[in-house]
Amino acid sequence: MAHYLLSIQQPDGDAPPPEVLDPIMRDVAALNEEIRAAGAWVFTAGLHPAHTATVLRPKGDDVLVTDGPYAEGREHVGGFWVIDAPDLDAALEWGRKAALAITLPIEVRPIGDHCG
Repeated sequence: MAHYLLSIQQPDGDAPPPEVLDPIMRDVAALNEEIRAAGAWVFTAGLHPAHTATVLRPKGDDVLVTDGPYAEGREHVGGFWVIDAPDLDAALEWGRKAALAITLPIEVRPIGDHCG
């Protein structure tokens, strides 16, 4: 089995109103249970808005600290799952289910086995 990152590509701005968000969160909770039941669950987390980020950028022998996201954009990583899957096809199937549940784009990326 290999680990894969399923990252949520979330648009900048306020969260949708409860009548839109509540059914999405219900579907995400059901997906989380399905991932657990399948034995593919490793970890998941939602992130605070991009404007809460702090970027540390090396500059020679020093490190510059700036507020805000690393790059300006209309989307940011809003949350993620780390799953265990036998191959990319299986990870893409979980990504497909995640995209349908959360109604946002999902990026699926293998996690390097040399990372720890």
